[in-house]
Amino acid sequence: MPNTTVARRRNVLALHRRFLEGAVAAGLPAKGLDQAFAKKIEISPSMWSQIKSSRPIGDNLARQIERHCDVEIGWLDKEDRPSEVPDAAEERFIAAAREAWRTANAKGKRELSGWLKKHAQDADPAP
Repeated sequence: MPNTTVARRRNVLALHRRFLEGAVAAGLPAKGLDQAFAKKIEISPSMWSQIKSSRPIGDNLARQIERHCDVEIGWLDKEDRPSEVPDAAEERFIAAAREAWRTANAKGKRELSGWLKKHAQDADPAP
């Protein structure tokens, strides 16, 4: 049974992350970006704060968010979408991998790359 509440929260956080990345890349200051996102999707900053933590997103609000974020109708409801929002453990892994890569010499980089490719293949179920 699909859990729409969880899917919508995960997916709206992905849209928020895209918005933040775009704003920062455009040179906007980080301060005030949550309020700017709330304005973009036409809700109050207070409601956005509630949604980020626990408030469920109803059908009408989900469609409103999708329209304002230029994604297809029903985008927020899809559970099978790989999460575009990494969790804390993934962020720590990426940081550690980046540090290992940056401090490795050419041989070390080849070994790291080979190890990851091998483990990715091992984890990939055969079709």
